[in-house]
Parts: sequence; C-alpha cells; structure tokens
Amino acid sequence: MLAPKVYRFSVLSCSYPLSPVTGSWIGGVSTFQRQALAFTRFSGLPLKLRKPVHSLPGWLRGYSMDSSRAHSMHNLVPIASIEEAKDGNGRASSSLEEPESSGYRLPPADIRKIVDAPPTPALSFSPQRDKILFLKRRSLPPLSDLARPEEKLAGVRIDSNYNARSRMSFYTGIGIHKLMDDDTLGPEVEVSGFPDGAKINFVSWSRDGQHLSFSIRFDQEDNTSSKLSLWVANVETGQARPLTGTTEFNINAVFDNFVWIDDSTVVVCTIPSSRGEPPKKPLIPSGPKIQSNEEENIVQVRTYQDLLKDEYDADLFDYYSTSQLLWVRLDGTTKAIGPPAVYTSIDPSPDGKYLMVSSIHRPYSFIVPCGRFPKRIEIWTSDGKFVREICDLPLAEDIPIAFNSVRKGMRSIRWRPDKPSSLYWAETQDGGDAKVEVSPRDIVYTQSAEPLPGEEPEVLHKLDLRYGGISWSDDSLALVYESWYKTRRTRTWIISPANRDQGACILFDRSSEDVYSDPGSPMLRRTSAGTYVLAKIRKADGSTFLLLNGSGATPEGNVPFLDLLDINTGEKERIWESDKETYYQAVAALMSDQSDEDLDLDKLKILFSKESKTENPQYFLQSWPDKRISQITNFPHPYPQLSKLQKEMIRYQRKDGVQLTATLYLPPGYDASRDGPLPTLVWSYPGEFKSKEAAGQVRGSPNEFAGIGSTSPLLWLARGFAILSGPTIPIIGEGDEEANDRFVEQLVASAEAAVDEVVRRGVAHPNKIAIGGHSYGAFMTANLLVHAPHLFCCGVARSGAYNRTLTPFGFQNEERTLWEATSTYVEMSPFMLANKIKKPLLLIHGEEDNNPGTLTMQSDRFFNALKGHGALCRLVLLPFESHGYSGRESIMHLLWESDRWLQKFCVNSPDNAHDSKISGENENVEGEKIATASTGGDSNQEKECEQNSFYSMHRSSL
Repeated sequence: MLAPKVYRFSVLSCSYPLSPVTGSWIGGVSTFQRQALAFTRFSGLPLKLRKPVHSLPGWLRGYSMDSSRAHSMHNLVPIASIEEAKDGNGRASSSLEEPESSGYRLPPADIRKIVDAPPTPALSFSPQRDKILFLKRRSLPPLSDLARPEEKLAGVRIDSNYNARSRMSFYTGIGIHKLMDDDTLGPEVEVSGFPDGAKINFVSWSRDGQHLSFSIRFDQEDNTSSKLSLWVANVETGQARPLTGTTEFNINAVFDNFVWIDDSTVVVCTIPSSRGEPPKKPLIPSGPKIQSNEEENIVQVRTYQDLLKDEYDADLFDYYSTSQLLWVRLDGTTKAIGPPAVYTSIDPSPDGKYLMVSSIHRPYSFIVPCGRFPKRIEIWTSDGKFVREICDLPLAEDIPIAFNSVRKGMRSIRWRPDKPSSLYWAETQDGGDAKVEVSPRDIVYTQSAEPLPGEEPEVLHKLDLRYGGISWSDDSLALVYESWYKTRRTRTWIISPANRDQGACILFDRSSEDVYSDPGSPMLRRTSAGTYVLAKIRKADGSTFLLLNGSGATPEGNVPFLDLLDINTGEKERIWESDKETYYQAVAALMSDQSDEDLDLDKLKILFSKESKTENPQYFLQSWPDKRISQITNFPHPYPQLSKLQKEMIRYQRKDGVQLTATLYLPPGYDASRDGPLPTLVWSYPGEFKSKEAAGQVRGSPNEFAGIGSTSPLLWLARGFAILSGPTIPIIGEGDEEANDRFVEQLVASAEAAVDEVVRRGVAHPNKIAIGGHSYGAFMTANLLVHAPHLFCCGVARSGAYNRTLTPFGFQNEERTLWEATSTYVEMSPFMLANKIKKPLLLIHGEEDNNPGTLTMQSDRFFNALKGHGALCRLVLLPFESHGYSGRESIMHLLWESDRWLQKFCVNSPDNAHDSKISGENENVEGEKIATASTGGDSNQEKECEQNSFYSMHRSSL
C-alpha cells in the first residue's frame, strides 16, 4: 500500500562552547564528534562515541539512536519527551514517538472511536408524505476506493470503470417506514432483491410515490467496479428488480443520470451500445500544443484544474461523457430517443409532455472547465421528437472575473412550476460584465414551450441588480430575487405574472450581511406534478399568507421561527418558534402539502429537528391546531464519551471596537478553578464584510449539537484540549475600501482578541495555544505564524494556498488581479515571508487537490521555502486525496500527524514564556531573533552549531 509522503525539517541551534585547547566537552561537543554525528546522519550506521554516556552534555544524553533510525538528525528522539508524554491513564502516548519513514498510522483510540462511529441514516419523504426512507450509509471509505484510476477531463473527474463521477459516496441499504395516522413510524420494510455488497446511488421517488428508482454497482475482484444499472423497487413490498438489463444498458452518470417523466416512465442517460474501446493516446503527437490570442481578447480566468490538455483529452472526454437517451417504462419497454450527444441535463415539463434537453459540444477549451463549453438547449416531446432550439451559447472563455459577472445570452432557463409547459429565463444587458454600469442589468422573459409563429418572448421583469431566481405561486403572485455582491444588497420583488400592468413592488430590500434583519425564506409546497410553488396558508376567515421559515439570528444566537406574512400589509404573525433556553429547533419540511390548493392553517403539519449541546438531533412532527408533537427518530448518540462536553458561545471585542464571537468547547468534567488552563486549539476561517455592524453580529446557536466530523478540531476534546471553534476573523472593507488592503492588520487584531479572551477566562494556557485551519483557514494559519508568533506555539495548515501570486486573477473574495493590487497579493502571501516563521508548522495536503487556487504545489513550494530558512516544519502529502479528505487510511493518518504535532509542540510547550524551544533565541512580534544572555557562548560558536544542524534544548527543558 502507498504511504503518505512525509517531509520534515528542523534546525535548532547549539550553544555549548568548546575548549580552545583540547576540543573536549565544555557542555558541548567536539568537532570530531560533530563529524561523527554528521556521518551517522548520512550513512545510516549506528554511532559509537568514545566518551561514556554520563560524560555527554545533557542535550545529547537525552537522545537515543539506532541503525534503523539514524538516517537523519530529525530522528534523534528526546527520551524525556517520550517518558513524560502520558495519556489520561498515565500510559505513554504513541503520538509523540517519531514516525517511521513510511506507512499509515492510527491516531489514539479515543479519537479513532469517534471517527469510526456509524453514521446516521439520511431521510427522504415520499411525495404524499406518507412514507419515509432511511438511507443507510457506511463510515469512511477505504483508500482503495480512491486509488481506482480516474480520468481528469474538462474539470471533471471520471471513473472509467463505472462511467460516472469518481469517488461517489453511496448508500448500503434502504429502509421504508410508513407514517401512521398517529404520526408514529410503522415497522421497517427493507428494500431487497439485489445482491449483498451493492452500492446504491441516485435514489428517487416516482411521482405517485409507489416506486423507487436507483442505480446499483458492485466491486469486482481487480479493485474495479461494475457499470451502473437501473433498478426499481415496489414501495409497499420493498422488492427490487433491474429495470434495464445489467449488461444490455448501463447508466452514464458523468452528468445527468435518469428522471421520472410520469408515474411509470423514466428517461435514462445510457452508455451508447455502439461505443467501442476508448481512444488510444498516440505515441507521437500530431503537432505542437498551441494557444493563441492574436485577436487580442481580454481573457482572465482563475486557476482551474483538471482541464483538457490536448485533442486526445478532448476525444476521451467525448468518449466517456456521450450518452444515448433511453425511454424506459416499468413494464420493461425501452426506446432510444434522440442522437448520442454530451447531454448535461434532462428536465421534463410539469405536464410531462416535453423535455428540455441541454448538451455541450465542440469547440472545447483548454483554459476553462466544461461548464463554459458551447451549450445547446432544445425542447423535445417526451418521446424524443425535436420541437425547437431554445439557444446555442458559444464558448465562454471571456467571462470577467469580477463578482456577479455572468455568461452572455440566455441563462437560468427553467420550467414555470405553476404552468403545464411554460419557460422563463434571464438575459444580461451588460454583456455579462459586472463592471459595466447599465440599467436594467438583467431582464427576465417568459414564453410557452411551443410558441405560435411570430410570437415573441414576454418581458416579465427588469432588474438593476443581478437576477437570482423566482419563487412562483400562480398568475397572481411570484417573488423575484436580485442581489449585488459589491454592496451586499439583496432585494425581493412582488410581481403579478398575468397582470404586469399593475407594476412590481419591493417586498424586502436589505443587506445580505445583516442576519438580524433576515425575514426568512418563503416555504414551498409540492404540487401534484412534482414541482414546488409558494405555500399559501389560509385562515378560517379566508385570508391568505406566505409562510416564512427563518433562522432567527439574534445577539443571543439563532432562534428559528415560522411567520405568516401578509404581502399586502407586510404584517407578520409568528406561529412557531424554537426553544431558546435549552434546545435548538429548526423546521425541515412541510408535511401537509399533498393538495394543489392553499393550505389550511388548522391542518398544518411540519417536520422539525431538535437538538441541544449534548443531545444529537432527532426529528419530530408537529400538527395544528393543537400543535401536537410526535418524535419519529431515536438515533443513538454518535460519541457518548463526549456527551457531557461543555459548550459556550462567547463574545468579545477587537481593539478597533468590532464585536467578535466564537464557540468555546471544553472537555467533559473540566473545571477551570480546579484543573487550571488547558492546551488550546483555535480553528477558524476568515470572512469578508462591508460593515463593522454586520461583522459583529452573532451567527449560530449556543444550543446546537456539537457535530464532530472525521477531521473536526473537536476531536481533540477527547485528548483534553480546549477548542475555540470558528472565532470570527472579519476582514472589513467599508465603502470603497478593499477589505484585503488591511488583511494582515485585521487578521492579527482578531486573533489577539480571541487569544486574550480565552486566557482571561483561565481556560487556555498562554504558551499552549495552537492555531489551525483548512483551505483559506490554512492560509490564515500561516499568516498568523508570520505576523503574530507571540500568540501561538504551533500551527496545523491543511490544503492551503500560501503564494497568492500563483492565483493572479483573483482568489477567495478578491476580484482584483495581481497587476492591479500587487502589494496586496505580496503582503498577504506567507510564502513571501517564510523567513519570518519561527514556530512549528505542520502542512497537510491532498496530492490530487482539484480546488481552484489550492494546488498541491502550494504546500510543496511553501515547505521548501520554510526549509530553506531553517524553519521547524513538516509536510504530509496524502496520496489520492483531493481538497477534502475521505479515505479512512488518509484521515486516520492526518489525525495521527496532527495529534503528534499538538502533543509535541503544544501540550509539551514550555509553561514559562522564558523557556524558549530554541536555545539562545526569543522572538518578538515581528519574528526577529533577539540574542539573549542565556546562550552560554559567543555568536560565532552559535553560528557554527547552527551550520551543523544540531539540536539544542535549554537545561530547564531536559
């Protein structure tokens, strides 16, 4: 088995002087002995010293060596640190031992048990809301799943064995429960009929709720997978059967897969039966690879990955993504419809008479992913007869990088959910360029699927911001959304689709950052056609209201709610609200939306979740008018060993007056007055804001359950850490100011405020605070070790980008280019200040990271820069892993690496600020070295020892 690639480097200076006469020990080591150690370092042979061990200086007596570990100086392991590293039961902690040169490792059992806990099933409700599916899942996949060959084409990763997106998760089983009249669950009916070991994907209900469709695949002996076959199950009996032959027709799920068009018919994307073997890569290319911009177009693109590289890649992309659409009935009748093409979506009209078919075609691009390839949208009849072409959009390589820039031409083409077969879409009036000032900016149109000759599209609404979608009710009511990122402005319009002369009016006009003013989102109900429209609630007096589902952000935390909204007067009435004291409750779905009429308030039924700090989420039904509550799930606690953890949402202030928040987690049973301060892990992710007021608002709830994912920092609660999770790191740019022009200043100020608060509370030891983050949080981590080394003892950075000049056309929420904001790009790049990092830094990255901007090369080059300046650092590259990590071996190993790093450089960090890890050196805020009187030797001797890469520790640390 492959092992993670681990690179490590550390240099600590020696300060023991030598005798100018004899060259013997004076608390130090002779030139001969240094040479012996250097020989051992490179030869891998055991070291034999002439001096007895008791005559060696303390720093060398503290190390053990053997021939298997003596290949490099970093494998000199402090015996004292191993002996002193104990777990909660007084046993030695294996995480502190220096790692072997290869092989995957396991974290301590208290972390491993949490990660391996069985996952909670996913839930799915039938269209009639009378049955519930429990979709069963496995825990982490083995690395062998990720190791399967995959094709990286046009921004898509394809498993060539089963002809779908690679690394697909799956369900292992399906349980069906009836929802009884008393709102309890009936006994489980297990879906059966397929062989053991089947991997289930794309589970969907038929429109009448009588059948389930899903795909099945199997692992084969050579670590490949079978193709995907389409199965159907009877919901009453649970009996499943293949709907298409497992070898005659196989699903092509690179883009779309299958869709119900009525109660008994499915349209399936299949692998063309005429498809032969995949194209072979020519041994000799037909010519050089050429890209040209002789037209002098301005084309700015972000750092997309997995792009097409040549014509062979383009042929391979066509080979795997081309589908033949197949019309399949439940009785087994099949018919091919349309020609083979690269179909990306199949969308039936609400009445089932038409199909909106989207496909992409050549010419392809080598600089943008397939989402920007030429796109054709057509209307067919449901049995595959061509009706008309809606649009054929050209290749879109030149979409500006400014936020809110979009593709030219028709976009967001959808079926009206309240009509049998009417379309609506938006068209930009600014050429797709957000920097162009124009009014209106977007126009929304509507038209029937088969317009009469000469019939033009109707203008539905004109917008000055960027179009964001429509919620439909009927001809008398629809809500149109628009927003603009630069100002964070968002507006909701009320329109009357059939009476546009009445004029539109604004329902909501607010800042998207202002969570306290969020009125909630209108809830939708399902129609008999399977579409979703605005849910109107009718009272006994005949008055109707919209139903708003809101998160209920307040200065004390989120308190979700349901409001009735009178759109004529704007008045609201609260009909449901979460508990505020102990529990966090949130509405998940409407359960009384089976009819096509307005919903009677007295017959309203909702599904909501309920959780607390220590109780995992369960689902409940609540029915009006008596508001009776029934619990329908009873999932076990996923990690009972942490069921008594302590959680508190804390508030504090940055020195510029900005209010900040964080969630503080403490181990079960911890008492600050009794147990004293703890080693602390701070884990965060910066965010951009346009105002100090919005940045200071509280988000989240103190009563939410502490969900712990497989790579969560909360895992270290089981290791006795305090965890400061998500401390807000607002980067604010008010008015015309760009937030990132003061990135470092605001980043450091936010971190200082967070550290000061946990130290003030007595829960964090000031010299034992580690910083960590993922992606942009990793970028944050490296920057804090550069600019605020006085705050943190070490860092853990996962899948980050550290050199912003490698993302020259924007990153995160920065829309200026490198050439427009050169100083900002450079100053924000910790790579440029690698010589300033003096605290231990662990870098972790997936070798197959395909996230734009976070190429694996970012960590590799950053590590080399750190190593080139003698920083104590370690780089772990995880084979087959992408931007997030999923393989069990990978996750266990990264947890082992992280735990080892935290134990070694946080838990065992000196209690006293004067006990520096680096002999003769302390660090000021700017990271500069300051010589101290405790070196025990002159500067020349210190430099000599530095050049020989010798470890040194203060006597007080031995």
